[in-house]
Amino acid sequence: MISPYGEKLKSMAKQEDLFKKIIAHAKEYGFVFPSSEIYDGLSAVYDYGPNGVELKKNIRNYWWKAMVQMHENIVGVDSAIFMHPTIWKASGHVDAFSDPLIDNKDSKKRYRADVLVEDVMAKLETKINKEIAKARKRFGESFDEQQYRETNPRVNGYIQQIEEIKKRLYSAMDKEDMEAIKLLIEDLGIADPVSGSKNWTKVRQFNLMFSTQMGSTADGASQIYLRPETAQGIFVNYLNVQKTARMKIPFGIAQTGKAFRNEIVARQFIFRMREFEQMEMQFFVRPGTELEWFKNWKRERMKWHTAMGIPANRFRFHDHEKLAHYANAATDIEFEFPMGFKELEGIHSRTDFDLSAHEKFSGRKLRYFDSEINESYVPYVVETSIGLDRMFLALMSYAYTEEKLKDGSERVVMKLPPFLAPFKIAVFPLTKKDGLPEKARKIMDGLKSDFMCFYEEKDTIGKRYRRHDAIGTPYCVTVDHQTLTDNTVTIRERDSMKQERIAIDKIAGIVFERLRTK
Repeated sequence: MISPYGEKLKSMAKQEDLFKKIIAHAKEYGFVFPSSEIYDGLSAVYDYGPNGVELKKNIRNYWWKAMVQMHENIVGVDSAIFMHPTIWKASGHVDAFSDPLIDNKDSKKRYRADVLVEDVMAKLETKINKEIAKARKRFGESFDEQQYRETNPRVNGYIQQIEEIKKRLYSAMDKEDMEAIKLLIEDLGIADPVSGSKNWTKVRQFNLMFSTQMGSTADGASQIYLRPETAQGIFVNYLNVQKTARMKIPFGIAQTGKAFRNEIVARQFIFRMREFEQMEMQFFVRPGTELEWFKNWKRERMKWHTAMGIPANRFRFHDHEKLAHYANAATDIEFEFPMGFKELEGIHSRTDFDLSAHEKFSGRKLRYFDSEINESYVPYVVETSIGLDRMFLALMSYAYTEEKLKDGSERVVMKLPPFLAPFKIAVFPLTKKDGLPEKARKIMDGLKSDFMCFYEEKDTIGKRYRRHDAIGTPYCVTVDHQTLTDNTVTIRERDSMKQERIAIDKIAGIVFERLRTK
C-alpha cells in the first residue's frame, strides 16, 4: 500500500515529467528555443520560434481586442523602454524593488525566502481544502463550510498555523528583518525541495533592476535602468493621453511591451524570465469608486480567461492579505500549471500613489477636473497586469495532450483554442504529381489573405496530419484526384480527427465559424 506521502511524490513526479515534455515539445516544434543556444544558452532568457511567435502574437491581439477595441473608454500607448531615472525613484523601485533570497549550502540552489514560507502556507491550505471536501461529501447539502472551519479542531489548527506564519513573515518583510525570516524558515523546518537539506545561508536582499549607462563618454554618462515594468510608462503619459484622446474619467490606458528584471531565482522555463513581456491596463477612476471598479475588473478579467475554452477550475483568485505599499486591494488570478497553481495575472487597486508620486518628483500637476462634481483631483487607479509569456505557458500546459487512438497508435496534439493557433489551415496535395500541387496552391492562395495557412507536400498524409496535430492546427485540407473533377476537398478537424468532403468554396465559412471566440 502506498502512503499518502508516497502518492504525493508520485503525483509530483508525474507533473514534473509532464512539464519536461512540454518544454521539449516547445523546442522540437518551433515554439520556444533557449536563447543563444549555439553558445550554450543564456540563463532564464528564451527566443520564440516560428510557431511560438504566431501564438504569442495571437494572444497579444486577443488581449488588445478585448481591452481596447471592445472598450470606447480605453486607449493604447507604446512607451519607451528607456525612461528618466527619477521615474524609478518616484515609483519606489530604486529603494524597494528587491527580493529576500536564501541559498542552500548543500544543493547550491537559490530560493526566494518568502516563497519558501508561502509554500508551507499553501500546503496547509491544501490540507484544509481536503478536510472540507471530505466533510462536504459526508454531510451533503446540509454542510455549512463556515461553521466547519470555525468548529473542526483539525481545520481550526491549520488555520491558526497559517495565521501565525503570516504574522511572522509579513512583520519581518515590513521591517526588512532578514534574520527573522531565516529564523522562521528554521522554525518551520523547511527543507530544500531538491535535496531535502536544511543547511541554509543567511537571507539577503537583491535589487532586481538592470542598470546601464546612457551618454557618449564614460565620464559624461548617466545611469539609467531597463524598465522593470510597463506601468510607469502609462502613468507618466497620463496627462498627454487624457488631453489628446479627450478622455473622461473613468478611462483606461493599455500597453504591451518588454520589461526586464534581474531575477536571481529564475527557473521553471518561461514562467520566470529576466526579459519578458507584459500586457497591462491602468484604469483611472474617481476617488472613492476604486473598490467597485476593482470588483468589476476581477469579473471582466476572469471572463476573458475562461472565454478561451479552458475549464474554469484551472483558474482561481488569490486575494492578497499583505498589500503592496501602493494598494488598498489586490488579487491574483492563478492558473494550474504543471508545477501547481501560480500567479498569471495581477489586479490591483493602486489608489493615487503613482500619479501623486510623479507629481511630487516632477513638479507637474497630474490632476483631472471632474465637471460632474466641479472638483479637481488626482485620479485613483485600478490595474490589470498579465504576463504574456506566462499566458503562453498556461496555454501550452492546457493544450498539450497525449492520446492513445483506437488502432493502438498514439499522437501528441496541442488542443489550443482554434482562434489562437499559430496556423488555422494546413493545405496538402495528396501527391506531388498529376496537377495536385498546383490545385492545392491555388486553394491556399484563396485562403491566405484571411487565415495563416501552411502548405506542405512532404511525407505521407498521416505524418503531415501528426505534425499539424502537434502544433495545434485546427483544420487540414487535403487535395486529391477527385478535387480535380468536382472541386471538393477532404477537411479534417484536429481534435476529433473527423474528416468530411466539402466544396472548396465552403472551407472559409467552416473555419471562420470555428474561430469565433465565445
